[in-house]
Amino acid sequence: IMSNTIQTQIYSVGQTFGIPGAENIQMTSHAPCGNPYVPQTNANYKFRKDLLRNILMYLQAPCGDALYLSGPTGSGKTSAITEIAARLNWPVQSITARGRLEFQDLIGHHTLVSEKPGEPATMKWVYGPLAKAMALGHIFILNEIDLMDPSELSGLNDLLEGRPLVIEQNGGKVIKPHPLFRFVATGNTRGSGDESGIYAGTVCQNVAAMDRYRMLIVDYPERDVERAILAAEVPQIPEDLRDKMIKIANEIRKKFLSEDRELNVTLSTRKLVQWGKLWTQCYGAPSPAQMSLDIALLNRCQTGEREAIDRLCELEFGSAVWTPRPNL
Repeated sequence: IMSNTIQTQIYSVGQTFGIPGAENIQMTSHAPCGNPYVPQTNANYKFRKDLLRNILMYLQAPCGDALYLSGPTGSGKTSAITEIAARLNWPVQSITARGRLEFQDLIGHHTLVSEKPGEPATMKWVYGPLAKAMALGHIFILNEIDLMDPSELSGLNDLLEGRPLVIEQNGGKVIKPHPLFRFVATGNTRGSGDESGIYAGTVCQNVAAMDRYRMLIVDYPERDVERAILAAEVPQIPEDLRDKMIKIANEIRKKFLSEDRELNVTLSTRKLVQWGKLWTQCYGAPSPAQMSLDIALLNRCQTGEREAIDRLCELEFGSAVWTPRPNL
């Protein structure tokens, strides 16, 4: 894991991404072509320039910080990192947090390993994603960090300040952070708990731990960006109908994020694309728009929420597209 014979390449961000004013930002990549940890590129992905610039500023010069991306579900927090990494050929290690995830899960554990089929298994140390990222200079992404026990996350504090990782369980193995190692966390909250009550299971994080992060807010994309996303993902749907889908999505989000929270569900960008793709698969059905939204969202809504969203769609699309449904 400690070997590193990979050559480093320099990329001009202004040239690679076409961002005005970013020509002087340069990124490094040290992975050979075909590295399995480099994310796949989504050719239809649309970058948001302000978010992209802020992420690249961190990736280029973290200055001893970690990065925290906070935003509502499906707003594109993780994809913002992986799409950049894919284009810069930068390997990524990622794991999704949960209430019972332990710090030990991030650094590794002993397990029985058989070197060849038929040979007896022996106990060997298997490195976790964080240890691999530190040793090899990968980006480490800890998704849904606000679901993890803050006491377990305290084990990260020294690492986030650039200190080596000492694995006592593996004979005191010391892993010094590679110059290209980056630590990125994502969460639906900003680390201080969920005031809305929407995101079950999230917990308030330790203030000392949060002090080690740069905070970026990732909201849902602007209308023009979502319009470009839908046009690329579902060009079969006419432009006027795609615009209506986006308008409906924004109305649902307003109700979801309002102080009195009129809805407990939202139509994220991820769900918006899913709705569009299902719509194209439902062509030939009596009402493909309705059937696809049922599958994507409405089937998991409470009765009152289903009725409210259904009325919103009926008003926006009209009876030619959306058949009135008095009883859902």
